[in-house]
Amino acid sequence: MPAQAFGQTATVAQMQAEPNQVQDVTVVQGDGYATLAWTHVDGATDYQIERTPIAEDGTATGNAVIVGVWRPNRQINNDKPTFADAGFAPGNRFQWRVRARFGTTAQPYSTAVSGATNAHWGNLSTPGQNLRTQWEDTLGAQYTSDVNEYAYTAAIDELSERVRVVEIGRTINNRPINMFVIGYPTPPATPEAVAATNPLAVNCNVHGNEPGDREACFIMARQLAFTDDAATLDRLSKTTVLIVPTINGDGRAANSRGNSTGQDLNRDYSLIRQPETQAFVEMVRDYRPIASYDGHEYGNTNTGDLPMLSPRHQNVAQGIFDESQNMIEGHMYTQGAKDGWWACPYGCTGASVGLGEETILRNTLGLKNTVNSLLELRSSGGPTRPDEGNTANNRRRKTYSALWTFTQFFAYHSANASNITTARAEAIKFQSANTGRIVFRGSRPIPAHPAPHPGDTPPPLDAPGQDQILNQPPCAYKLTEAQYNGARTDGPTGRQTTVAQRLAAHGWKVIKVADGYLVPLSQPERGLVPLLLDGQAAEGLVDGERIAPTLTGTHNGPLTVSGVACLAGATVRGPIKVQPGATLIVNGSSINGPVDASGAAGFVLTASTVQGPVNATGVRGPVVLVGNKISGPVNVVNNTGVAPLVAGNTVNGPLSCTGNTHAPVNLEVANTVSGPKSSQCARV
Repeated sequence: MPAQAFGQTATVAQMQAEPNQVQDVTVVQGDGYATLAWTHVDGATDYQIERTPIAEDGTATGNAVIVGVWRPNRQINNDKPTFADAGFAPGNRFQWRVRARFGTTAQPYSTAVSGATNAHWGNLSTPGQNLRTQWEDTLGAQYTSDVNEYAYTAAIDELSERVRVVEIGRTINNRPINMFVIGYPTPPATPEAVAATNPLAVNCNVHGNEPGDREACFIMARQLAFTDDAATLDRLSKTTVLIVPTINGDGRAANSRGNSTGQDLNRDYSLIRQPETQAFVEMVRDYRPIASYDGHEYGNTNTGDLPMLSPRHQNVAQGIFDESQNMIEGHMYTQGAKDGWWACPYGCTGASVGLGEETILRNTLGLKNTVNSLLELRSSGGPTRPDEGNTANNRRRKTYSALWTFTQFFAYHSANASNITTARAEAIKFQSANTGRIVFRGSRPIPAHPAPHPGDTPPPLDAPGQDQILNQPPCAYKLTEAQYNGARTDGPTGRQTTVAQRLAAHGWKVIKVADGYLVPLSQPERGLVPLLLDGQAAEGLVDGERIAPTLTGTHNGPLTVSGVACLAGATVRGPIKVQPGATLIVNGSSINGPVDASGAAGFVLTASTVQGPVNATGVRGPVVLVGNKISGPVNVVNNTGVAPLVAGNTVNGPLSCTGNTHAPVNLEVANTVSGPKSSQCARV
């Protein structure tokens, strides 16, 4: 819900201006902040914002305090200055003045503008809207405890038909990890139904001692659950909002960065050694958010209000990176300039942060083809918010800046859903094609904007060395029984999981073969697979055996597959028959003839052209058909493994799917089919 929807504009009486006096000051009230705007004074190097508490009759009830310093690099259009004043107790009355400075020389203050700030969101006489968190009740003096969280969450769940609260897992100390599932008029009933709405997700509190975003998530959940705003309800009717307020409940209770073992959970989303990260990764697998924000706090006092950062690992598909950058620089910078918030890239002071580690959620999600951003709330006021020596002032500013960000994220998602889904579809097809080099560790550059600009000092580049690059990717990795199902010690006592369980949590396709387990790279999360299964990986799980393609050239005549065959960039002039129990993996190839994988152990066909029918019947393991052009009927019938993946194909003929143990899925990447789509494939 846009902040302006809850605001009001205060006006000032006309008066004769003094030289260099700021003119045309307006104040618009938002949720927990007030946006000041004024006319730029030529030659001004910065501006100071003064706030004074007042009574209804306008008399001062406290001292005037400089609460903000505007600098030109706060916003992209710095000739139209704005500043989001925050940290005050919501509902109180104030007057504001602004003055320019030339260097350190202060100019005359503007005429004062006064008004009442918005109270906590929600009518106190309306059930549901009248709920308040412990943090709100104490005006930020106390954070919301776990007990208060559970009661507040249960009350929203009970009072709003738009909300279903789902427990996605448990912490090591057995605290529930709850998720708000919010839609209008009611949320979809199953994870698969939610996924079909192209949902967005907010992860609010991975580091227990960074709770500002968590409080914002509680408020946002209440707003979405009980608002009457028509625009918001329209958005909720078209998608689903997923909010995970406290993934690290043990760390929050102890006010510690890590979980109860001391593990930094934001260094575990790829490895998923901890139950908290496993719960979140399984949620992503099942609910499939197309966009996400991940909330944190950051201790650098000289950075912006809201440092943000896209997924930078070089294995992230270009379209996912580009759309994440557009979300930050195209939307957040623009809206920040309108509302007075200072968004900038994380690391915008040149600090060595925000790199390409795949264990960090923003990179893990990017490698899972999710448009997303990190959000850091500047921990202290710093030189641009000098009135945050009071702890409650600091806490209120952080939380309401996070609420603004998450609200804008929802608006961005609604306005750009088509672009996001297009980027995601192209990324899934690109990754499944298994083309291009593999980078084990290294980040994409964030280009600098000419100063002064919010993005004039981007984070550093950690370019990969040659020992971190694999130019010729394998077809698959083979794991031994011990590697796949063997006991591990890299998790909390009593909660260790096997590689098999972790790959299942990621949702990867695994084929059981005679002497082990094959993990094909021709699948949607191809960019992440080698980072866990290759011996060259920076932080891997096992040293899997690289399986090279068995055919890369031309084969004339029929091809019979026994054992394991992998075709990469190959041409087959004739039919392909897969013997029962054998495995066929094909990517980027051309087949002039039918393909029959009846009874196969596994069948993977991606980014290929087939002149003839394709038959996947009675396959015991995974069936993957992504990004192909098939001239002929396609049958996906009576397969007993995980749900067949049928996505982004062009089929010149019918698509028939019947009798599969699990109905085929398309990850919301539609197939183009000239003939009928029947039975289990009617909606793919």
